Amino acid sequence: MKSLVRAAAVAFLFFAFAGQALATEWNVSLWGKHRAFTEHVEKLAELVSEKTGGEFTLNISYGGLSGNCENLDGISTGAFEMAQFCAGYHPDKNRLITVLELPFLGVENLEQEVAVSHAVYAHPAVAGEMAQWNAKLLMPLPIPQYNLAGTGEVRDELSEFEGMRVRATGGLGEAFAAVGAVPVSVTATGAYQAMKSGVVDTVSFAQHAHLSFGTINEADWWTANLNPGTVNCPVVVNIDAYESLPDKHRAALDQSVDEAIAFYLANYEGLLKKWDKVLEEKGVEKVMISEEELAAFRARAADPIREAWIADIEAQGLPGRELYDLVQSTLKDAKMSN
Repeated sequence: MKSLVRAAAVAFLFFAFAGQALATEWNVSLWGKHRAFTEHVEKLAELVSEKTGGEFTLNISYGGLSGNCENLDGISTGAFEMAQFCAGYHPDKNRLITVLELPFLGVENLEQEVAVSHAVYAHPAVAGEMAQWNAKLLMPLPIPQYNLAGTGEVRDELSEFEGMRVRATGGLGEAFAAVGAVPVSVTATGAYQAMKSGVVDTVSFAQHAHLSFGTINEADWWTANLNPGTVNCPVVVNIDAYESLPDKHRAALDQSVDEAIAFYLANYEGLLKKWDKVLEEKGVEKVMISEEELAAFRARAADPIREAWIADIEAQGLPGRELYDLVQSTLKDAKMSN
């Protein structure tokens, strides 16, 4: 009888440990707080857990695992399994995806942003560059065109941008520099204090970030139609961790990406619909730039910056022209399908 009890106990422990072995727990490094910018990651965690019956969980940390500019490094070393970063924080580490941050690409909505991001992420040269950091591009973050929240007198002419200190990174920073502004590389989390203390005159963000980081609370005006471009902030996973996933868990992760992005798009649409009311409540003037000024901005920023980017990338033996053409052809197809 005692031998039967011992055998049953051993069997119980075996199955208990086997059950534990099936569980997968990943740490995810984000920054700031739960906001429109992170809704796709939050939804992804929810979907993965549901599809695996709680066997696969994503533990999301807002700044507790790494600084936002160090997330790619953390992925590289395996400090955590998933993270988000913005290409403009370290363009030398992710040269090829910065094609998506070139000014005035012609992207008109978030669905088109998703399409061009997917196309670029799937390119073998892009995947190869990210693999150097042990990183796999999992999903994009579609962000609307950036616009300025500014203090003091309204700046609605290019001549007024001369000497303007603007929080802008990557291709956006280059675009503003082309018209005489002074880009200041401040992280998203530091933008409010930079604006409040007068380190910058203006901050270039999408709507959700102006809300989340409080810059709209310091603003006197906001440009509604400047639309110089946006940033690219992909979600990546550690390749070793991804390839080590049980087949069921990897399938749950992969199959949840499109659902998570669809949820994000619906949520962001709600934010855009109430944006004018937010401006009114906060006493922020909505500024429309004239078409003549916008055309002048494009002439000075779009073509020269694009050609310089392509030349620089090609000089490094990388497919700069090919990637830019891929963006444009994908964008054309996306517009036709709409």
